[in-house]
Amino acid sequence: MKYIKLVVEALLPFIGGNLIGKYAVKNARKDYRQNVKPPLSPPGYIFPIVWPVLYVSMGVAFVTAKNKKNSKVINSLHYSQLGLNFLWSLLYFRYKLRGAAVVESFVLFTAVTSTTATYFQTNKTSGSLMVPYVAWSGYASYLATGNWLLNKDKAHYTNN
Repeated sequence: MKYIKLVVEALLPFIGGNLIGKYAVKNARKDYRQNVKPPLSPPGYIFPIVWPVLYVSMGVAFVTAKNKKNSKVINSLHYSQLGLNFLWSLLYFRYKLRGAAVVESFVLFTAVTSTTATYFQTNKTSGSLMVPYVAWSGYASYLATGNWLLNKDKAHYTNN
């Protein structure tokens, strides 16, 4: 039973990310195509490749970082950053609250960085598994900011 719980905890970010992608932000690709993008923006097909890898990595990092002494702190950090991660997609794509999504992306980046630092203190492998997510979160903040600055005056960008 313990191992089933660990597998579920490890896969929860992946499952949640898929549900958000499938039901909450299904217009994301079309939306992304019609926006002016900042320099160094990836093609749209990159996102569904990158995110499953990041979600699995953060789930595995979470379960390998937890132990009896730190489980409350690790749980709080993990579920906070995961909630912020899912919230960003809803703000940006579902509700088109793009300015709020930019601010939230920097809060998310801070939460991911803090989580990663704590994981490193607990388990080097866990921290290492989070490094790509930290890098992507910083990059995503750049993309969100650039998209907002380049598109904020266009009606389609903020109107549902």
